[in-house]
Amino acid sequence: MNLWQDFKTNDKKLIHKWMHYFPIYERHLAPFRNRTITVLEIGVFKGGSLQMWQRFLGPLATIVGIDINPECKQHEEPGIHVRIGDQSDPQFLQSLIDEFGTFDIVIDDGSHRMLHLQKTFEFLYPRIAKNGLYIAEDLHTCYWPEYGGGLDQPDSFVNISKSLVDKLNAEHSRGHVESDFFARHTFGISFYDSVIVFERGTIPVRAAPTTGHG
Repeated sequence: MNLWQDFKTNDKKLIHKWMHYFPIYERHLAPFRNRTITVLEIGVFKGGSLQMWQRFLGPLATIVGIDINPECKQHEEPGIHVRIGDQSDPQFLQSLIDEFGTFDIVIDDGSHRMLHLQKTFEFLYPRIAKNGLYIAEDLHTCYWPEYGGGLDQPDSFVNISKSLVDKLNAEHSRGHVESDFFARHTFGISFYDSVIVFERGTIPVRAAPTTGHG
């Protein structure tokens, strides 16, 4: 069963997701199915998506949800852990890593506020698995002033992410873009409607060989 079918037939806890997110999830999360992985979802809400990730990713996945609402603690069950805290608090985030180890997948479905998006990303992205995924969603708020966003707001998460595209090509910039951790440890960035997916990875050898006969 794919995620969209799972969502449509869900009769357990409430799940609230945009329909067009499901092909994005399938594309990026399918390679992680039935592997021993640890997933962090920021924003628990009614607990339904935690159950959905567990069903989709399989019995070897450890699912961790965080929220600032203490009532979300009730959504714990075997294989699903809920911790209460602020997603922008580095001490809280470090405590999660100390408890559960390195996260393979992070899904930020939390406050959707620019400051929180930025602080969470800056802390967690360098600390996820070397071939892990970081998914930030509901980024339409990047265009809404009440969330700290705006089309020309330099601190919007979308605009920050646009600038990171140049980091991907730092090695080819002839010194115009500094090669930093992000540049050296990111394989790709995928932009979608309201979603950005960051893929951790390295390119150990940059070469363009030729094969065959000319």
